[in-house]
Amino acid sequence: MKNRIKSLAREFAPAFIDIRHHIHSHPELSFQEYATSQFIQQKLDEFGVRYQANVAGTGIVALVEGKNPSKRTVAIRADIDALPIIEANNVPYKSKNEGVMHACGHDVHTTCVLGATRILQQVKEEFEGTVKVLFQPGEEKHPGGASLMIKDGALEYPRPQAILGLHVLPNMETGLLGFRSGKYMASADEIYITIKGKGGHAAAPHLTVDTILVASHLVVSLQQIVSRNNDPFSPSVLSICAFNGGHTTNVIPSEVKLMGTFRAMDETWRFKAHELIKKQATELAHAMGADIDIDILVGYPTLYNNEEVTAQARSLAEAYMGKEQVVDTEVRMGAEDFAFYSQIVPACFFRLGTGNKARGITSGVHTPTFDIDENAIEIGMGAMAYLAATLAV
Repeated sequence: MKNRIKSLAREFAPAFIDIRHHIHSHPELSFQEYATSQFIQQKLDEFGVRYQANVAGTGIVALVEGKNPSKRTVAIRADIDALPIIEANNVPYKSKNEGVMHACGHDVHTTCVLGATRILQQVKEEFEGTVKVLFQPGEEKHPGGASLMIKDGALEYPRPQAILGLHVLPNMETGLLGFRSGKYMASADEIYITIKGKGGHAAAPHLTVDTILVASHLVVSLQQIVSRNNDPFSPSVLSICAFNGGHTTNVIPSEVKLMGTFRAMDETWRFKAHELIKKQATELAHAMGADIDIDILVGYPTLYNNEEVTAQARSLAEAYMGKEQVVDTEVRMGAEDFAFYSQIVPACFFRLGTGNKARGITSGVHTPTFDIDENAIEIGMGAMAYLAATLAV
């Protein structure tokens, strides 16, 4: 079956590069992917694949049934949303939607999973079980489309015994796949802090509560949450990324707003840190005479790659690609809402190399110049199809 899938991936690749161009040039923001969803449904109709639309809004759940459909179920997932970025690439498939761009590769993910779906439909008499295909909205926006897909029953009827996802990796050369077992990507929570006090004239600070000073102390103090409370062998990051207050040179403002992010690789430490942040920020503000409001928006959990599923997926990838084309990837403090699936179903989230230094294709995700070496499309669709068809669960 490996050779059959490779042959089909090679045959279908040009058409799916065109599909990628269409998706890339028509990006839509999170939870607004109406045209994208319709386009995917049109392709599934052409492939003869049955599906359910309007899952979590614009999401789609498709099924490819092989022999003995109830014997095993493996899910594969693609995210379909884009980012609010103005594209700087001068290419024929440049975004037609001003200010919106597929800068994180979700156009690639969707294309590869669509391609895998077509291949699986072609070889469905050659594998056992069912492949459930998730086209998911809103990966880039809280609360994460994965969580809403799960609430809408995407992991039920049938329930998969394993789930696979792929993501572009621009600093990895095209032709390579990357795997890592265990804790792979961090949780991500949003921190919103408002510091309030009596404002007034900068020449009379003794008659005010200096919210700028309180906020400045707080930014420095919060770094101790990680450096003096977290196990140094467990990665964690707390970054304050916005400091907004005041509007002129001689007025102490009555309010300052801070915003930031907290990342962790351990779920127990994650929620302990939330309490420490609230306690330390509140006590410091009160000690300096200010009032404070703190809101920590709980976001995506830690992404955990199941050891058994990941080991098997890597072995299958080596069989499909060649051992030298499969590499280890590092722990990442970025977050992915695929993590919601990994908390429920044994998961493997792997990386698709899309860079090409010789051709100058090196821009990272979430940049206006992000693009890929499109030879990765054939690799991604073929590898995903092979793993989904042969993974033993």
